[in-house]
Amino acid sequence: MHNLKVSGALIAVAASLLAAPLAAQDVSAVPGVTAPPMSAEDLVTLPRLGAPAVNAGGTLAVYSVTVTDPESLARSPAHFLLDLAKPGASPVALDLGIRASSLTFGADGQIYFLSSESPDKQAAARSRVWRVSLAKDGTAGQPQVVADYPHVEIAGFKLAPNGKAIALWAEVPRDCPTFGCADAKPQHLPGPGTGRLYDGKDGFVRHWDRWATPGTPNRIFTFPLKDGVAQGQGAPVDGTDPATGITADSPTMPFGGGEEIAFAPDGSTLYFTARLSDGAEPTSTNLDIYASDLSGAAPKLLTAANEATDTTPAVSPDGRYLAWLAMDRPTYEADKLSVRLLDLKTGQMRNLTKDTDLSFASLAWSTDGKHLIATAQKVLDTPAFNIDPATGKVTELNLMAGNEAHVANLVPLPGGRALFTRDSLGQPAELFLSDGMGQARPLTDVATSRMGGLASIVTRRFSFAGANGDTVWGQITRLADQTGPIPAILYIHGGPQGSYNDSWSNRWNPRVTASQGYAVISIDFHGSTGYGQAFTDAINKDWGGKPLEDLQKGLDAALTLDSQIDGTKACAMGASYGGFMVNWIAGKWPDRFDCIVQHDGIFDNRSFYYATEELWFPRWDFGGSYEEARETYEKWNPANHIDKWKTPMLVITGQQDFRVPYTQGIQSFTALQERGIPSQLLVFPDENHWVLGAKNSLQWHNTVFAWLDRWLKQDAQK
Repeated sequence: MHNLKVSGALIAVAASLLAAPLAAQDVSAVPGVTAPPMSAEDLVTLPRLGAPAVNAGGTLAVYSVTVTDPESLARSPAHFLLDLAKPGASPVALDLGIRASSLTFGADGQIYFLSSESPDKQAAARSRVWRVSLAKDGTAGQPQVVADYPHVEIAGFKLAPNGKAIALWAEVPRDCPTFGCADAKPQHLPGPGTGRLYDGKDGFVRHWDRWATPGTPNRIFTFPLKDGVAQGQGAPVDGTDPATGITADSPTMPFGGGEEIAFAPDGSTLYFTARLSDGAEPTSTNLDIYASDLSGAAPKLLTAANEATDTTPAVSPDGRYLAWLAMDRPTYEADKLSVRLLDLKTGQMRNLTKDTDLSFASLAWSTDGKHLIATAQKVLDTPAFNIDPATGKVTELNLMAGNEAHVANLVPLPGGRALFTRDSLGQPAELFLSDGMGQARPLTDVATSRMGGLASIVTRRFSFAGANGDTVWGQITRLADQTGPIPAILYIHGGPQGSYNDSWSNRWNPRVTASQGYAVISIDFHGSTGYGQAFTDAINKDWGGKPLEDLQKGLDAALTLDSQIDGTKACAMGASYGGFMVNWIAGKWPDRFDCIVQHDGIFDNRSFYYATEELWFPRWDFGGSYEEARETYEKWNPANHIDKWKTPMLVITGQQDFRVPYTQGIQSFTALQERGIPSQLLVFPDENHWVLGAKNSLQWHNTVFAWLDRWLKQDAQK
């Protein structure tokens, strides 16, 4: 038996959550600052809160925290149980006996989870679903196997609300009628050599950070549950017969998960999001929602009328209505996500939020079925909203009384309560509980106390008249007590349809950069999200136009607002589209900055187009393929302006980045070298479009900070 009381290993985990700041920089290096400023080591080793899961009664929550060892930088999960019915209850460390992920409650009150470990040390290492019981005294039972299939690595699972079925998903050959086949042979590896053979009809050749495996999509199988154990070999929701069913990834790759799957309350139907795996895949955003009766028959397509994205199905508690998020314009990945509602009894479908200029990101039903609760960006915040399914009326909820920042992972609870995470630009996520959808109270202290020991920052929001006279928003983040002139960093977000809104980031983090003694200025230029769909659309075919004008005017506005910022010492840095923009700035605004940091940025639009994987993206943003819209691609091509490059540049890229392939970075570096411009190239062989590994993240920050210091600090050696 494993007890909820803190074991020796968990004592160390609990202590690390409250540890003092790690290896913070010398306080004397930042004039006026007496507390240790946040360091790269602090950012990398801060505990990271995951999404909570709640039992059916809404009385218990379980959540995980990723803990990073400060010496080895190895990461491991810690799990906690929280009594939601007892105000002021402290989280209790939960020892499951084996390393676990994806914790959730079953209808039986037990905790279900994924693990590749086993209490039986002789058992083969593979992903299985497990469960443990919880006694009234907080004792966790021995892990019991729920699902174990020898020829497949289970990637995820979803439980039916009534506890009678489970859905498992994994990469399974399409011609395999069961959940895994012993004799499966990948169709793209014909042998006898190591070559991969792809056919044009198969869709993606590679996607995000991995080469595709045609004929072996992500597939969902459903199983009856008897006494908490999956029965049989499973029924494929895409249809047993490939000729009559569909060949598709579900959940969608590379980021889809349980949010794309929903059981009917009685467990009789599974609704799921799927992307067809065919030759049109790289040019289509047509995600669809299907319904499976769990028999293995071909699924029913529910969204055939919409050739754009349909995703995130959510079934009403009484099973009558299906809600989901949908876009209207095919091939546009940043179109407005509105809330659709299908009456499963009458077949009537409505767009509930067609008259609301918000793009919703998450969706859930209240437990009484009277409301939908959704989140959406609004200017620099991401608050929650109440949606009336009868009228479509949208009402903003004040869960944090005007200080929402970034609300996420919201779980409606009985009695009109809500459990959610909240983070901000200056503070990592913590868990909050709202009674009656009103002002919430904090439940956890995963990182708050530790952050309290670091030098404080201040963030100032501001707006100004940008391109076309439109209102554009930005933020200035700096150490609160810093004295003397402060060098400026212009942070440029990616997307380009994105935002540097008021939220925490484990990668491009304004607080840790500001803590090095800089004023971080971020501008939500035309094309950013959270300001209405027309503002987002405004970047179309105008990548280097209005956005650059906004950045120029926004930097001037920030310098006017805060006279302590030294505009004569400034660097610009950005990733993805932000990397494109700093390459564009190097040729179109070449005398403004002392240095540039360019991460995974586009250097040459032509070679980028022919090497990237999700072709719908450049086709929409530039008005067609390169052949069809050559003039637009070349109009905004940084490579056409390298004759004016003169600013020192640090180039960073990941070899596993298939979105903006690493060769774009090498091309940038070659151009810099040929022109004799001071430059450095940092290549991560094992990273994709993002730098995720703890050691790599630390190296990234140390390299970037050294580059900024070299060009901006008065006593720096250039």
